Amino acid sequence: MVEPITPHEFHAFPGVEDWRILSTGAACYFATGSFATGVKLLTRIGELADAANHHPDVDLRYSGVQVRLRTHEVEPDGWLSARDAELAAQISAVARELGAAADPSRVQAVQIAIDALDIQRVRPFWAAVLGYAPFLDEDVTDPGGFGPNMWFQQMDAPRPQRNRIHLDLYVPGDVARSRIDAAVAAGGSVVRDNGPNWWTLADPEGNEVDVAPWPDIS
Repeated sequence: MVEPITPHEFHAFPGVEDWRILSTGAACYFATGSFATGVKLLTRIGELADAANHHPDVDLRYSGVQVRLRTHEVEPDGWLSARDAELAAQISAVARELGAAADPSRVQAVQIAIDALDIQRVRPFWAAVLGYAPFLDEDVTDPGGFGPNMWFQQMDAPRPQRNRIHLDLYVPGDVARSRIDAAVAAGGSVVRDNGPNWWTLADPEGNEVDVAPWPDIS
């Protein structure tokens, strides 16, 4: 059984100074300066991960690599275990060898929050239109880990003067219709039909999302 550790316990491990704890786990951004160096770092991370049988999420871009670590076996009690700290230290050491400096200012996690009177009525719409999956009691999350987490905050009464949320969702042209149909089946409605360029959908409480094919099929 894998035991969770606290953020304080994580930071007590030697060699993890580059890392920051977020709602998504432990994260670090390494500025590589070139795609070639990023590929080298990614390769080394893959070797370390396979050796530890513990695999992070890695985002490779032209000038940097972002790594996120979390232990799924300890959810929902916590996101971290000693396995994360040990692998984090090894990854940082490899990054230093390759001259990839850590930049904590580039690390962040984005979450979308929606106030809702009836969370269990609203949540299926957002899971359907975004292709997400329910998570815990008040969230939906991207199964692939690419999009931001969405959290639904319980309201006691309507707040008509409060800003309403609006999202723009760009999807492939051959996906748009199935997403729209799934969202409507989950309790949503089409409030503006500007097809084939975009469609504005609303959940049961009026929160809106524009679904636009990408690339534009017009």
